[in-house]
Amino acid sequence: MDTEQENMQLLGLFGIYNESYKIIFSWSKIFSQITLTLILPLSFIFFIHIQLSEVIFGMILDDSKNFTQTPRDTPQYQKLIQTISSDWAIFFVFKLFYFIFVLIFSLLSTSAVVYTVASVYTGKEITFNKVISVVPKVWKRLMITFLCTIAAFLFYNFMVALVVVIWALTIQEKSGGVAIFVVIMILYLAGFVYLTVVWLSASVVTVLEDSYGFEAMMKSKALIKGNMGLSIIIVLKLYALFFLIHLVFMIVVVNGGKFFNLGTVDRTVGGILCLLLLSHLFRLKLVIQTVLYFVCKSYHHEIIDKSILSDHLEVYQREYNEPLKAKDVQLDYHV
Repeated sequence: MDTEQENMQLLGLFGIYNESYKIIFSWSKIFSQITLTLILPLSFIFFIHIQLSEVIFGMILDDSKNFTQTPRDTPQYQKLIQTISSDWAIFFVFKLFYFIFVLIFSLLSTSAVVYTVASVYTGKEITFNKVISVVPKVWKRLMITFLCTIAAFLFYNFMVALVVVIWALTIQEKSGGVAIFVVIMILYLAGFVYLTVVWLSASVVTVLEDSYGFEAMMKSKALIKGNMGLSIIIVLKLYALFFLIHLVFMIVVVNGGKFFNLGTVDRTVGGILCLLLLSHLFRLKLVIQTVLYFVCKSYHHEIIDKSILSDHLEVYQREYNEPLKAKDVQLDYHV
């Protein structure tokens, strides 16, 4: 990183993007290797999931339609019951495997990119082999943080669902009931985005500090104070681009032949372009969330000693037994 850490708090939205692209282009070889090994497969799995989900769910709809039109107490009726049950079993098993593979590649990609950016920041000699050797030792901690985040999201959604039920039972049909529901949904979305920001920051904290799980989330919550607006804008922009790529894939690749008479070649080219764009977006997101971590550290005047952070990263090269404490990494605090 060219920007000194004490000056990183001055980086705004475009400054963070500029700093992230500088890192990616300056270390293009290793980021290309990470992309080809971890991020590209992650993007491929995501798009294959969309395509196969469409096919499997189409089979379920067709069999269900035939089921409603078949007389009871016939061999065809009993066969369709078994077929539909089999279709749903395939669908849920497919979803389970998709979730497992996406989770694995997502955590591995996060480990690799965050470690690489931190190594660039400290001036450590970094090679692809080093990164790959570190990744298996980091992703277990990230898994704990991810599971704690899932628990937080589930609890949050449960509480919101409870509020909606109370609304439905008490004031749904009363004057102003719709307006209250709209307010509830707006607050829900705001809380959801906030939890997403905390989760992304907690992932970086998990790699660079001796904290994971709920402790990393609490540190992340404190860290993004003062930069909440900036963090939310970055997250919303990145996820808007993600949904745009998703939409293009659905229109061009999944439904292109059905609604636009696109040929196989056109849909294949569209799929490859979407795959490359999504891979670049995943990589950019991971680099940005790491840069944002250093920006937030600078904002709170928590100056990280590069040599000690380097030692902390070096621990990953050995067996991960006793990593440096966060207080050892954050040496200087200026008020």
